[in-house]
Amino acid sequence: MEDTLVIIKPDAVARGLVGQITGRFEAAGFEIARMRMQEPDEALMRRFYAEHEAKWHFGRLIAYMTSGPLCFMHLRREGAVERARMLVGATDPAEASPGTIRGDFGLDLPRNSVHASDCAEAAAREIGLVFD
Repeated sequence: MEDTLVIIKPDAVARGLVGQITGRFEAAGFEIARMRMQEPDEALMRRFYAEHEAKWHFGRLIAYMTSGPLCFMHLRREGAVERARMLVGATDPAEASPGTIRGDFGLDLPRNSVHASDCAEAAAREIGLVFD
């Protein structure tokens, strides 16, 4: 079994998509190990996205991720990281395939509806930041 972290972002929470997005992961065989809704604080999001700090979009990303409640999901299954990335689709919703979460629900960048860990090491770090 492998663990990954998925965040349902403020745009999707505000549009009432938590159930639909969670259902897609459950239908794909993911176990929800832990899940919670939270109004994130800026310090958590700055630590979470620290690798982007020097990039031009960092401030915009932090402002967006702290603009409303998030749904954090610690998910588990075989090949969890790769399978979750396939379900969420390309980062830019305009490039995401129909049938993926970002392709179906994403609006633009950064409002692409979900975050998914990009590797097992990132998943462990992110899960630790959010749940431990």
